[in-house]
Amino acid sequence: MVLETTAGEARLRGRVAESSRVYEQGFAAGAIGAATIAAWFLLVDVIAGRAFFTPSILGTAIFKGVSAVAEPAAVPVAFDMVAAFTWIHLLVFALVGVAASLLLDMAERQRDIGFGIVLLLVVFELGFIVATALFAVPVLQALTLTRVLIGNLLAAAAMAAYFWRRHPNLVIEP
Repeated sequence: MVLETTAGEARLRGRVAESSRVYEQGFAAGAIGAATIAAWFLLVDVIAGRAFFTPSILGTAIFKGVSAVAEPAAVPVAFDMVAAFTWIHLLVFALVGVAASLLLDMAERQRDIGFGIVLLLVVFELGFIVATALFAVPVLQALTLTRVLIGNLLAAAAMAAYFWRRHPNLVIEP
């Protein structure tokens, strides 16, 4: 009886440790992705002479509505909008990172779903671009679609590099 309990506890500890690893990797990847895209837009904003303009205009659009950014040049850089948007941005990337980590964990166990995951990520990115183009026209006029795409590609590449190092034996089969 004691032997069964000890073996059961060991299996449970193993599953908890594995689950913790997956979530840790997801949060780390999300933080890396968020930091990468934030650094990209900070660089773009500094070159344009308006540091923190991007998170400020995005925060303003989220919290005050898209109509508040109808004249992007007139939107002031506000620290409260930068801070609020940064938290939302980090949380969204953490969720995306955890979802990606969970999917990669599944793909390691079932090789045949890997291609579906890659396809899902491509469709997700396309959906983001279409939704942005449809609902955030003033924001896109201020940030330009090219800069948004470059930022997203940089963040995706940084997250992929992180995951690649954590899952060196991952094989994707169609």
